[in-house]
Amino acid sequence: MPKHAIPGFTRFTRTHKISVAGVAAAGAAALVLSIVPGADQGESSGQAAAAENINVKPVAFSEVATAAKSQQATVAKQASTTASAAKAEAAAKKAAAEKAAKAKAAAAAKAKADKARKAKVVASRSAVRTAAPQPAKKVYPNNLDGWIREALHVMDQHDIPGTYNGIYRNIIRESSGNPKAINLWDINAQNGIPSKGLLQVIDPTFKQYHIAGTSWDSYDPVANIVTACHYAQHRYGSMDNVNSAY
Repeated sequence: MPKHAIPGFTRFTRTHKISVAGVAAAGAAALVLSIVPGADQGESSGQAAAAENINVKPVAFSEVATAAKSQQATVAKQASTTASAAKAEAAAKKAAAEKAAKAKAAAAAKAKADKARKAKVVASRSAVRTAAPQPAKKVYPNNLDGWIREALHVMDQHDIPGTYNGIYRNIIRESSGNPKAINLWDINAQNGIPSKGLLQVIDPTFKQYHIAGTSWDSYDPVANIVTACHYAQHRYGSMDNVNSAY
């Protein structure tokens, strides 16, 4: 059955289709126009928010950058202060070490100078002593008087008591002043140790009471006198106390 024969069905011609399309287009345009303002309003709000965000972000970045620069400046200042303190401390330590080294060197130089000065003084004194004329050794006459006087000089150096008169008196009694006198008849001679010299000293006594620096010959007059007086000191207190054979 043809479509135009269907009850209630209207067949559109080309003209009708164009008209309907125009109406539809017009309606769509109206719809779009009715929607666009709202869309424009939403877009405007979005753009405003975006603009606000755009305006906020630069401000926040500037503040952060300023804070970062301030922090960097603070850190740099602290680092500079620390470096300066470390440099000052190192310089102080170096100065102290140099001062200590100089003080040590000065002390060593002073000690060396003192030592050299003392050595010079000692050498000078030694030279003076060497250059000073030594007293000539006293020469005693080779007789009884000279022997007694020389013996008294030696006895004085060894704190052995005795006087010229006490020694002389005993010498005259014992040997009559003969340094080579020897007793070959008394008990000592019988025992094989005869008395010898000016003061008639037996060999064991001579060896025991001999004074260093004198002769080991018991006939030597000075050695014989000094040894006899040394023996008398220990037994009688002094040769002055001896008045007989002893």
